[in-house]
Amino acid sequence: MSRPPTTYHQRVAQQKRAAIVRAATDLFLELGYDRTSLARIAERSDVSRATLFKQFPTKAALFDAIVTEAWSTADEEELPPSGDILAGLGILGRRYAELLGRAEMTDLFRIVIAELPRFPELAQAQFSQGKLPYFESVRTYLLAEHAAGTVLVEDAELAATQFLGMIANYLFWPALLVPGWEVTAERTAEVVDEAVRTFAARYAVTQPRASIHG
Repeated sequence: MSRPPTTYHQRVAQQKRAAIVRAATDLFLELGYDRTSLARIAERSDVSRATLFKQFPTKAALFDAIVTEAWSTADEEELPPSGDILAGLGILGRRYAELLGRAEMTDLFRIVIAELPRFPELAQAQFSQGKLPYFESVRTYLLAEHAAGTVLVEDAELAATQFLGMIANYLFWPALLVPGWEVTAERTAEVVDEAVRTFAARYAVTQPRASIHG
């Protein structure tokens, strides 16, 4: 009977996995997805080929891991309770801003954009496994607020797109396209707060007075 892995071995495995994902991301950016082999990734991450192949038998599986880790959140996408649109959207907006501010998120989009003509499946993976689940969490939250009577949202898909777009258009797309674009933490908070207030001005049944920060 095999023994369960110890805490030490689990930590080592996690460290190797993180090294593999980072090395793969760097090589995809440097050489392109097509020219990067699993063997080269193993060499860059300083792990054996057997270790890498055990965790990631294909480049597609490795790219899926990059997407998953870039979009992962500590609270596993737990939705805020309905009833306070300012507080709820404030939580979701700050969470989205944190995701977009990650260096690995910018790297992920650059890989997808560069490889889109030859590997459209990478864009599909990025959308279906990364952006779509987060988008769905916001849409689901808006439907809950609509049911609670705090907002009147006839098209939750459009409303979620509008809210997230107000944040991404300032915080993320310029960072992807403009060298040296940086946004301070104070400015990021202001962008999110204004997106929440703008959304509430359009969709709230009555203008809420609660604090955006709960």
